Amino acid sequence: MTATPWAAAVALGVGLALISAGCGYHTAGNKVDLPQNIRTIAIPGFVSQSQTFRIEQLLTDAVVREFNARTQYRVIHEAKGDADAVLKATVVSASATPLAYDSQTGRAASALVTVSIQVTLTDRHGKVLFDNPSYLFHDQYEISRDLHSFFEEDSPAVDRLSRDFARTLVANILEAY
Repeated sequence: MTATPWAAAVALGVGLALISAGCGYHTAGNKVDLPQNIRTIAIPGFVSQSQTFRIEQLLTDAVVREFNARTQYRVIHEAKGDADAVLKATVVSASATPLAYDSQTGRAASALVTVSIQVTLTDRHGKVLFDNPSYLFHDQYEISRDLHSFFEEDSPAVDRLSRDFARTLVANILEAY
């Protein structure tokens, strides 16, 4: 009679698995589509109002890569008449601020990169499909103390920030529909 509790446990586990399969949950990675008339998205180079070198290029490239990786939309780089929607962004500001200081030298030991971005997605008729005027992203990086092995860590921090921004932006756009 010891097989009965084991068989009951197996049956209960199978039953719970079958019930949870139909409970409305879905796996990550399922995409939600923009309006069905959107097949091509133009992502022209973002504009920068900051003095940070190439930040707009890094952000544009990251967003294009993310759209290509996560969606079936055709992405073009120019806002021509054949695009169904246009994604425009402006880097409002970008800065690096000392975050911690070395108590012995008084030099900055780490810094925080902060980028503020405005984004608008419009259809070919000018209707706003998505708008966020105040994306704010941060990434921290360490500043090397050893001058012999010194290298700037702010570029990898901006790369990480660009990828985070792209993932967030594409998810926000897809989840808005």
